[in-house]
Amino acid sequence: MPYEKYETVIGLEIHAQLSTRSKAFCGDDVSFGGDPNTQVSPISLGHPGTLPRLNRKQVEYAVRLGLALGSAINLRSAFDRKNYFYADLPKGYQVTQDRAPICVGGSLNIRVGEEEKAIRIHHIHMEEDAGKSMHDSEGPYSLIDLNRAGVPLLEIVSEPDLRSAEEVDAFMSAMRQLMRYLGICDGNMEQGSMRCDCNVSVRLKGDPNLGERCEIKNLNSMRYARRAIAYEARRQIGLVESGSRVEQQTLNFDPSTGVTAPLRDKEDAHDYRYFPEPDLPPVVLSREYVEKIRRALPALPWELFRQFQEEYGLPAYDANLLTQEQPTALFFLALCEHTGNFKAAANLIINKVAPFCNEQGIDITDFPVGHDHLAAFIQLIDEGKVASAAAYQHIFPALAEAPGRSPLEAAQALNLIQTSDEGLLERLVDEALANNPEEVERYRNGKKGLMGFFMGEVMKASKGKADPKVASGLLRKKLG
Repeated sequence: MPYEKYETVIGLEIHAQLSTRSKAFCGDDVSFGGDPNTQVSPISLGHPGTLPRLNRKQVEYAVRLGLALGSAINLRSAFDRKNYFYADLPKGYQVTQDRAPICVGGSLNIRVGEEEKAIRIHHIHMEEDAGKSMHDSEGPYSLIDLNRAGVPLLEIVSEPDLRSAEEVDAFMSAMRQLMRYLGICDGNMEQGSMRCDCNVSVRLKGDPNLGERCEIKNLNSMRYARRAIAYEARRQIGLVESGSRVEQQTLNFDPSTGVTAPLRDKEDAHDYRYFPEPDLPPVVLSREYVEKIRRALPALPWELFRQFQEEYGLPAYDANLLTQEQPTALFFLALCEHTGNFKAAANLIINKVAPFCNEQGIDITDFPVGHDHLAAFIQLIDEGKVASAAAYQHIFPALAEAPGRSPLEAAQALNLIQTSDEGLLERLVDEALANNPEEVERYRNGKKGLMGFFMGEVMKASKGKADPKVASGLLRKKLG
């Protein structure tokens, strides 16, 4: 089948649960993992006569994200009722924003391979989450947990600018990273705090018209999203190639089969009978309020990525690794206040500190060794007092085990201080050459790679304490 004639067009609707302490319109707890139906109240259960009250943090977090994405902030936005019936929606309607969302426009840059691309944002609106239906429990019944009902959400709607599952992965990852930097969503897809609906269509390459789209609902894993998009694109191309018509539908993806299947015909706005929410007044913001939030924004991932390259001279690979998580980036900046060897600081965090924290199951903010001792660790290597390999293999674990001890004390206790005594090293070099006459002859006949062999012999004889610079200089001199 000629798949190469077609391109896939994808738009996303990302649902992000906000890291507030209470629900969108009442004081119920929103922490994850509570016993079913214990974090509810008459308001979140939709009892008659109850009235909602807006969570101020939800508004602040929406403005924070909009500013970071370059969106226009609507100083006057409003809530609407989206009417539909489902068992996990107690009120029979969802409070959302349809006519006047809080943020409009903006974009987020993604990188796939060497290509960078801006994905436009259509709008961001505030709403509440529904409860959770569990259909795979024992017995013939579905169970409903309403703890999630009323949890504050932001829905981020992209333009149809994505062209592949890889771009969707990059966009979701970049959005998750940004929201974690902003402190508004933990991004834990496995807990459902970040999910996406994918609107997928296909068209012939070069055709400016969009094809009929299908929406794949509630994808809470990037692996599932990639598989669902790949399958759905092939399915739609098959329909078009066979002369059939793609019908606009809402689809479910089954991870066990890798297949999408219809849930229902795709609803349009009139199916939801939107009308203004009568119990909530419009949200009216001042320019001063928006500017206050703008001034309080943290350094954003792409800003730190550029800073690490331009100011600290790091390669793009290192800068990317260090900026994946905000605490790691801040840890690097703090370490650089104690050392001028920024590349060594990056290497130490990437190769030792971060893996240690992962193995121990701790945050990097809880790493036991202070920045001053880590800087002294780097200085030991820079000054040639300790070999880099010995420092990484022996001194680093010793510091992690006894954080109060200085790197120099650890090196002395482990007998790792390098010697630059030329008399001693010259004797060791002479012995290494005398014990390996055939290798000496081969080196002098052009096998210059044997220098590593001779250095190994000297280091072995010195028990790793020979200063590499002095030893290699003596070897080159004696080997001619």
